[in-house]
Amino acid sequence: MPLISATDLRDHLASIRLLDARQDPAEYASGHLPGAFHADLNRHLSTATDPGHDPAWGGRHPLPPVARFAAQLGAWGIGPGTEIVVYDASGGGNAAARLWWMLRALGHERVLVLDGGLQAAQGAGLTLTVERPPVAPVGPYPADRWILPLASMDIVETVRRDATRKLLDVRAAERWRGDSETLDPVAGHIPGSVNLAWNDNLRPDGRYKSPEELRAQYEALLDGTPPGRLTVHCGSGVTACHTLLALEVAGLHGAALYVGSWSEWCRSDRPKAGTHLPPPEDLTSR
Repeated sequence: MPLISATDLRDHLASIRLLDARQDPAEYASGHLPGAFHADLNRHLSTATDPGHDPAWGGRHPLPPVARFAAQLGAWGIGPGTEIVVYDASGGGNAAARLWWMLRALGHERVLVLDGGLQAAQGAGLTLTVERPPVAPVGPYPADRWILPLASMDIVETVRRDATRKLLDVRAAERWRGDSETLDPVAGHIPGSVNLAWNDNLRPDGRYKSPEELRAQYEALLDGTPPGRLTVHCGSGVTACHTLLALEVAGLHGAALYVGSWSEWCRSDRPKAGTHLPPPEDLTSR
């Protein structure tokens, strides 16, 4: 299981390296679990704040170069033997699951996501601190490539046309349908995709559904398609990782991540479905 309960975390806190993946640095600064470093989605888990970043090439949250992420892990004192727990305050969706996926994609096996996130930790009696933990940096993490399946826009073009494969969009249904869009310049979805929102992986209390519930949910969606022939995307490759984690919990392994996701696809000249297109001049300016 790639999840850890808040009570288990409480009982093993001294031996674990914690990473707080909440998106807003101010939230981390105002209070975090003792010993946690902040893993910033825009600075550490993507190249979103790099000079010249263009969402048309890789989406709103492209993966950072492997060497850069490996160096950041070393700066946090993380090596191959480090026990890691990652958390956020969004049931893993922003951006604990993304960080989990990146660590696993680098080859790190000893990483768990806190089930229920910060709220569950506080419910288990863990208190917050504003103190930043001391760090003993080590060398860069020994990795030189992402080892989990990744899909490019060209691969997605092939997947969406192949009846033996499935393309899953985990954004909210209204965004997939094209009813509304607040983050990207075009509303709609990739033709041929199916939709199941990432937060359908969660119970009302913000914890993941049981492995049995998730397996039934995704076997129904796959409808006989092997999980290794599934490609998952969202708006920018963040909440898609939440569903990749859910698939792992369910014992359904091998799905690929399309990091660029709708934020990249919608800025291209590729086909779009259910869209409300802005005037061409507005689209090219964004």
